[in-house]
Amino acid sequence: MNITISRRQFIIGTSVLAASAAFPALAQDKPKLRFSAVFSEQDIRAEMMQKFADAIADDFTFEGYYGGNLFKQGTELVALQRGNLEMGNIAPQDISKQIPAWSIVTAGYLFRDAAHVKTFFNSEPGAELKKMAEDQLGIKILGPTYFGVRQVGLKPEKDIRTPADLAGIKLRMPPGDAWQFLGEALGANPTPMAYAEVYTGLQTGAIDGQDNPLPNVENMKFYEVMSQIVLTSHLVGFDLLTVSKKVWDEMDADTQARFQAAADAAIDFSTEKHLTREAELADSFKEKGLKIYEPDREAFREHVQQKYLASDLAKDWPEGMVEKINAL
Repeated sequence: MNITISRRQFIIGTSVLAASAAFPALAQDKPKLRFSAVFSEQDIRAEMMQKFADAIADDFTFEGYYGGNLFKQGTELVALQRGNLEMGNIAPQDISKQIPAWSIVTAGYLFRDAAHVKTFFNSEPGAELKKMAEDQLGIKILGPTYFGVRQVGLKPEKDIRTPADLAGIKLRMPPGDAWQFLGEALGANPTPMAYAEVYTGLQTGAIDGQDNPLPNVENMKFYEVMSQIVLTSHLVGFDLLTVSKKVWDEMDADTQARFQAAADAAIDFSTEKHLTREAELADSFKEKGLKIYEPDREAFREHVQQKYLASDLAKDWPEGMVEKINAL
């Protein structure tokens, strides 16, 4: 069978093929950003990252990986440094493993609230720490991602009023010296355990409790395997939205400005939503049968701060930094 193609049909067909070939090329021109976090897809911060992704969609192809599915908790920073990851939600405790001076922002009862954390990272002392991270680790910190004030949640029904009451309690803390020290400073027996294993750990009795902000307790359903929440408010919980310095430096000034603005807006959205949710959850957990109460917070504050000031950690803190933070 003979097929006759006119000159006009040939030109149109060639044009269509050329156009269809061009679109994938254009899509491939956008740099890919792989983002890794330990929080789940149900977390408010996953919604935060979707807003961020939407805002930078013209410049980048964003791929979000949650629940520690791409990199396990505590390994994201090294993945960034090795070029295996472009963006990560990095705990300040992980940065302190490589830059001991950073352990200051992991100290219990240092920051008052979410606004205080934001003010610090936008201040001159905060810029000092961020520059250390850029120069020594090769990462660009876009801002602190607040996720709530950390409270102690327990399976045993033991009444907790002072740090002495936590003696012998196996309190899950994330792996790492800074986290373990905080658990010890609270008066407990800190036990390292990955975030994804906490529910089973509480269920089986491998641990007696965990410390997390209330939104995390809800997201991971820890309330199903706990009897009480002790409102110690010992640490304003935040991680750091971070991008590889190499990726950042490859952007032109306008792209950097759009990128930072997108991060700022997404972080502010997440912070406000966390604050609102925290206010609602205490009553919600009471309705689920949990005992919710405040201990002697001043006793906890004094005990924790004394532990830090007497520790080797404090020797690495920049001179006068505690006073500068308190003054903000």
